[in-house]
Order: sequence, then structure tokens, then C-alpha cells
Amino acid sequence: MPRTRKAMDRFLQAADRAAAIWGPAAHGDPNTPVVHKHDAYEQASDQELLTFAVETDSEGHHYAVRKDEKPPTTHL
Repeated sequence: MPRTRKAMDRFLQAADRAAAIWGPAAHGDPNTPVVHKHDAYEQASDQELLTFAVETDSEGHHYAVRKDEKPPTTHL
């Protein structure tokens, strides 16, 4: 049996044991709308998100960068 297969089997066995003890993972209903509390935490999060810009590379991958950071330099 390949090494990665053994590792995956061990992981799945551990996950099964955890589910037997604590129960299955809880998943929310994806159709339920998000509840916004408009509290201090949410306002702070919104302010933090304003400091990021979404960039897209040539392969179409999206990532966030802080607006005040300089772009990385490439080393050849």
C-alpha cells in the first residue's frame, strides 16, 4: 500500500473516532441568510477589510494584499 494511502487511512480512522465521541460536524443551512449584528466587532472587521485590495494574477488566482504594502520584488 502506498505511503500516502496509509496516511489517509490513519487520518480517516482518527476522524471516525472523533465523530464517534463528539458527533458529526455541524453544517449550517447554506440557504439561511447571514445575520448582521452591526455591533462593534462587525464594524471593526469592516474597517480592517477596507485596508485590503483584491489582486488577480495572470493565471486567474485571486489574493488579498494590504493597500499600504509594496508589491513583492521578483528575484531572478
